[in-house]
Order: sequence, then C-alpha cells, then structure tokens
Amino acid sequence: MTVTVRFAPSPTGRIHIGNTRTALFNWLFAQNNKGRFIQRFDDTDLERSRKEYADSILYDLHWLGIFPDSIEYQSKRFDIYDRAVEKLKALGLLYACYETPEELDLRRKVRRTRGLPPVYGREALSLSADEIASYEAEGRKPHWRFLLPNFTDDPSSPQRTEVQWDDLVRGEQTVDLASLSDPVLVRADGTYLYTLPSVVDDMEMGVTHVIRGDDHVTNTGVQIALFKVLGAEPPLFGHHNLLTTSSGEGLSKRSGALSVEGLREAGVEPMAIASLAVLIGTSENVQAMASMAELAAHFDLSSTSRSASKFDPDELFVLNHALLQHLEFEDVRDRLQLLGIEGERAPAFWNAVRGNLQKIADARDWWRIVDEGLLENPEFEAGDREFLAQAFDLLPESPWEADVWKAWTTSVREETGRKGKALFAPLRLALTGRASGPELAEILPLIGREGTLARRP
Repeated sequence: MTVTVRFAPSPTGRIHIGNTRTALFNWLFAQNNKGRFIQRFDDTDLERSRKEYADSILYDLHWLGIFPDSIEYQSKRFDIYDRAVEKLKALGLLYACYETPEELDLRRKVRRTRGLPPVYGREALSLSADEIASYEAEGRKPHWRFLLPNFTDDPSSPQRTEVQWDDLVRGEQTVDLASLSDPVLVRADGTYLYTLPSVVDDMEMGVTHVIRGDDHVTNTGVQIALFKVLGAEPPLFGHHNLLTTSSGEGLSKRSGALSVEGLREAGVEPMAIASLAVLIGTSENVQAMASMAELAAHFDLSSTSRSASKFDPDELFVLNHALLQHLEFEDVRDRLQLLGIEGERAPAFWNAVRGNLQKIADARDWWRIVDEGLLENPEFEAGDREFLAQAFDLLPESPWEADVWKAWTTSVREETGRKGKALFAPLRLALTGRASGPELAEILPLIGREGTLARRP
C-alpha cells in the first residue's frame, strides 16, 4: 500500500501560515513514508472559489518546497458526486428537507428551551405528499440531508451511536452520532457542501491518511459513517492542533492574516515559515532548519500537542536571522543582484553582513554604506571628534590587506591610549553611521582607503 495524503484547501483566499502547517504535515508525512501527495482544490463553491487563488496557492506551495504528485479540482468531478448522491438516495439515506434557515433557527431555539440538544429533529422524514406538494408550489427547493446511522428502527428516536478511531495525533477518539444533526450534503441550489465530495474523492483517489486541523474532529465521525455506507474502508485520520496569534486569534484566508504571500513580500525565508509552522506546538524545539530534508528528520506527527499553538510573528524573523547566517553567497547571488549588490566585492560583502541581517533586503542598506557612504550624519560624544581626527591621521597607506583594521586600531590605541568601547564605538559610528553592525575588520577592506578617508568627521 502506497501512503497517499492530500492537502485540500478551498481556493477562496490566500493561504496563511496555519494552512501551511497542514500542507507541510502532509508533505513531510508523505516524504517520510515514500508516499504520494495530492494537491486537491475543494472548489465546489463556485461563487466564492477563484482560479487566481488556486494558482497563488500552488505558487506558495512550490516556493515553500512542496511539489504535488497530482493536482485535482473538485469542480471538474461533479458527475462522480452525482452518482454518489443517487446511490445514497437509493439506499434511503439521503432525504429532502424544505425548511428555511429561519425555520431551522426557530426549531433550534425551541429545543434549547426544552433542554434538548439543538440538533435537527428529522421532521422532513414525516412530511406527507400534500405537504411536499405545497412547499414545491411555493417555489421551495429541497436541500438534502444524510440520515446518520444512529437509530435501530425509528429515525425519530436516535440513540447513542459511537464512531471511534485511533487518531494519529490525538489517540483514541469517539464521536456520538446521536449528538449531531444529519448533515446537509446538497444545498437547495444543487451545489455540494464539503462533506460528500471530500469522502468520495478520498475513496476515488486512494487516500490512505487524512491529516488536517483538529477543527474537523466532529466531521470525521460523520465522514467515517459516510465512507462505510458507500462501501469503503475509511482512511486513517490525524488531527493536529491549530495555530493562533499570541493573543489567541485564529487565522483566516479571507482576512489575509499572515498569508504566505505577505510573509514572502516581507522578506521571510521559506524555511523560516516551514520550520515555525511544523515545529511549534510539538515536543521539538523550534529552530531554523536549513532544508526540507532536515525538517523531515525532526517531524513526528504523534509529538504534536493537543492544545492550540500560539506564536508571535516576530519569531519568524528570529528564525530568518538564523537561516541567513548560514547561507553561502552562491545561495543568494541572484537575489543580491536584484538589490544591486554585485561585482568582485559581493562575496566578501555577503560573508561580512549576513550575520547582521533579519532579511535579505536589509543587505541593500549595508551595501550603500560600504559603496556610497553614510546614510545619515552621526552624532558623536564629547571629545570623540578630536579622537577621530587623530585616528584618521594614523590610517594605514594603501594597499590594504585583510588585517588593516587590526593594524590601524593597534596604532590608534598606542597613540591615544584609548581601548575597548571608547576606541571602537566612535570608529564604528564614523565608518558606518551606526552603533552596531558587521565586524569592521571585514567591512574596512571593502570600503577601501579612499572611501574611509571620505568619512572623516
């Protein structure tokens, strides 16, 4: 048996880091088990689904390093779902309901006042032919509900019916079908809700493991029942915890919160996103992984916590900083060229500044400082200008070797008596305009003697 998983978002917006968590869990699970990864778009909601969103999701996944074995669109498979509907009707397990949303809401309120769970009472099963004709004469179109197998003889008297499975993340899980309403599978306009197409596709595509957020746990009880009445063995299920912001706020595709596109534009590296999305809320320490292969070696679905995982977006830049420190010049050559950083000095420049960057784009300002001069005029402490005048008088002659910084500061210390911060801080400020930054021993040869003299206060 080939392990087969799927990532099945609705293309109604940009995917965010929370969606990415699900995609990565599936991808890494497939990689670790030499399995297949299906990218499936649950786009049966033709009004809200957009081709541009599907395309952007594929782009984001490729950028992250996820490459599906196949790509499927539910909007192209309606004939398959139609056949499943006819089968359920023939089995007497799909029935027509004519209530309006307002009528359903009122019934729920009445049940609550009676101390009953606010589930659908299956009133449509007792409609007479005259009542149905009357509704249809009003122009009402039926929606169709799946009759849950939670009764013995009389559907109006449901009894506790447990659906159990050994969850890959949460362990033993139980859902009581008697506590649920019969789910609507087909809307009044003939379009499909999520439940039926998802089950039919998992059957048709040979999905062996369904890995998704724990907001689907209850859905799983219903879907297992549906798999069985359609004559299929359910796949194995794993429900991982969800990501929230540090304030506990959930993420939404429609709001665009922390979208992969937005994070990419903000300069976050793909492996920073992947490392945080996968490792947070697990028994593993959150650290920057250099590659998907390295991340896969640290991925264990069963180590995921059951509680929601709160994260601070600033953590992404901490991971970003860690990743950039280990990127070689060849890894970033093309991206640096787009920032105008090129030429024979570029490799040494990258080695000098990479440990001080939060994102690649930050290198542009350092390149300007090295190549053009200070971006702003610094303010010096009392007495520092006199010290700097002495220091610049002691600047070594050309040509400059790699140890020019050591030679210069040694002679400055011997001549002025300054050492430590009193020596180095004013020199850094004069050379870069900043109080902190890359090692000056690496920066000074790049600036050159003429460039250095031009910075004399």
